[in-house]
Amino acid sequence: MDWSKADWKLFCACIGEWQETYIKRLNEQYIEILSGDGLASDKFWKLNQRIQEDKKNLGVKMSLRKPDIALTLVNLLNENVISLDDLNGFSKELQENVKQLKTRLVERE
Repeated sequence: MDWSKADWKLFCACIGEWQETYIKRLNEQYIEILSGDGLASDKFWKLNQRIQEDKKNLGVKMSLRKPDIALTLVNLLNENVISLDDLNGFSKELQENVKQLKTRLVERE
């Protein structure tokens, strides 16, 4: 679908902050891993595995495409990068599309 320029502009303006907030949360979790009890080598390898998994999340790295805004927002919601409140400001049409997509994906699971 071809979303409005306003939605695309808002998405581009928000994504950097959303990613920074998400990565900050990840960093705090990494600190917990490193600060926990146990052998230094175990903590290192646990952190390494976690970073490898987290690098695949949209909250860390993504390609931006205007036609994919709705699906990208659904994925960001599913990965807990953003919440439904973060959709405020987007067009009602896009918000509804995101909610419908999210519902359909949940029904498939």
